[in-house]
Amino acid sequence: MKLKLFAGLSLAALTLTAAPVLGEAAHPPGTNPVLKEVLDGQPKRYIYELEATAWFLFLPVTGKATWDVKLHDGIYSSSSRVKTTGIADIFVDYDMRLSSSGYVKENGLQSYNYISQNYDGKKNRRVEMTWGEDDVAMTATPSFGDLGFPPATPDQKLSALDPITALVNIAFEPRSAENPCGGPITTFDGKQLTRLTLNYQGETDVKTKAWRGKGYECHVSMERVAGYDEGDKGNNLSGIDGPMRIYFAEAIPNMVIPVKIVVDTEEVGRITVQTSKLQLIDTAPQEASTGGASKS
Repeated sequence: MKLKLFAGLSLAALTLTAAPVLGEAAHPPGTNPVLKEVLDGQPKRYIYELEATAWFLFLPVTGKATWDVKLHDGIYSSSSRVKTTGIADIFVDYDMRLSSSGYVKENGLQSYNYISQNYDGKKNRRVEMTWGEDDVAMTATPSFGDLGFPPATPDQKLSALDPITALVNIAFEPRSAENPCGGPITTFDGKQLTRLTLNYQGETDVKTKAWRGKGYECHVSMERVAGYDEGDKGNNLSGIDGPMRIYFAEAIPNMVIPVKIVVDTEEVGRITVQTSKLQLIDTAPQEASTGGASKS
């Protein structure tokens, strides 16, 4: 039984998603009122927590991811942790710390800096990236054996968001009524560049630990664009049987959030990811962090 598959699929499910439409009558097309408030001088803090659960025989295998995002003065900073818990620790100790920062725009977020540190007891690799004018500078310690076949080009990297910013951004990015699931979304993690396409399936009732109500379902397909192993092809995540299903809802006013994710896997069975905490808080200016990207 390869329970490392669960950790990898949970991280993929917890970080690779995209967002649907907000009510166009509430704000000008192409803008988000929450980000507009930030740009107008109201700092905010967004707390987002997801829990993933599967079963090995009769015992639970769980994972948790948390995000703490501070938005102020035209910049944002986000810290995150993804960790397996319970019986999963017997098979694989999966603990990853991530941070990202960048710029707040009226229609979304723009990556500037990204750091991931893995504590798996083996390579414990640290990856650091900085978005520049002509390329994305990247250092990995220990270094990658290769950067994939083919490696991502500078233009491809610059057009992508880091995985953590992509997850945070989905709650803010305005969408049209003709394309309620949004996308495509392109992410770059220092090696692999991935494009996600979402297809609308319809409205449904959604229930999670943190929220319940009306939402709708989108199916996700994945294109391995660059940075993958030679010959690694396909439009799905390895080990997934059927589509990844994402359920969106306006769980916070003016923020359409992925509140539940369901994937069926070949080895672990069904993995369900659900929101366990959702908060958007107005903060005082002095509480806002001064770290992250420099205001330009």
